[in-house]
Amino acid sequence: RQVLTGLLEKLGLLDASVPVLRALDKLAKTSVEAVSAEMQQAAGLTAAQAAEVLTLASVKGSNAEILQQLATIVAGNARGEAGLKRLSDMVAGLAAAGVPESRFELDVSIARGLDYYTGVVFETYLDALPGIGSICSGGRYDNLAGMYTKQHLPGIGASLGLDRLLAALEKLGKLPASKTTVPILVAFFDPDRLSDYLKISRTIREAGFGCELYPEPKKLGAQLKYADQKGFRIAVIAGSQELERGVVQLKDLQRKISSDVAWGNDPSELLRGLANMLQLNEGNLVV
Repeated sequence: RQVLTGLLEKLGLLDASVPVLRALDKLAKTSVEAVSAEMQQAAGLTAAQAAEVLTLASVKGSNAEILQQLATIVAGNARGEAGLKRLSDMVAGLAAAGVPESRFELDVSIARGLDYYTGVVFETYLDALPGIGSICSGGRYDNLAGMYTKQHLPGIGASLGLDRLLAALEKLGKLPASKTTVPILVAFFDPDRLSDYLKISRTIREAGFGCELYPEPKKLGAQLKYADQKGFRIAVIAGSQELERGVVQLKDLQRKISSDVAWGNDPSELLRGLANMLQLNEGNLVV
């Protein structure tokens, strides 16, 4: 972070560092042109100044080569040179600790959008799933705790993207696929009939059955695939035409059978059908 701030100071842009670094932090998610445009619009940079910042952020090569290029770029700026020394010391420390260079790389484009960082910032990725994004990120902040106490308490912190990490581990087969805790999935097809799907779901829940309403309108195949992956036992299926006729389909996902039941002012047939299917799955019958 000091290297980037040092370059901005060298360019006379220190006062614009917060919006510039926030724009730069989006580089992995959008185009160079979009980041340059944001720097010019939000921070008041000229096109040439934005290009110079982006040139620094695009420095590539081995860690040693990147350090050498950065030395040339920030030469003469005390803040940038101090940041470069921190980076150099960190690389040397990792090497001394026996960490292979293949396990870490310098990336000047990692800015982190929060403006309390004052030193090295980092992001952690899974080699097998780089597209999922950073699963652990953070950095050094010398002055953050000083906002809440008179003591000077510099620190280093990181946040773990638990949901993202668990999703990645599940995708890689490192965790068993998560299963639903409710037996019934209410399929969702027509956004104009959302109120009907909500009413069906509420009726099922009020009768004591656990159910989940699929969160968005999708094709039946995608919803049934989701139901199978999550271990639902029954799908309640009704498109616009079925709802107009006052019927819904109950699909037993374990026994691969289905039946139509009446749905309207009297929910008893729907609830009896659900009870029968659930009991049949357990070897019993409700009459």
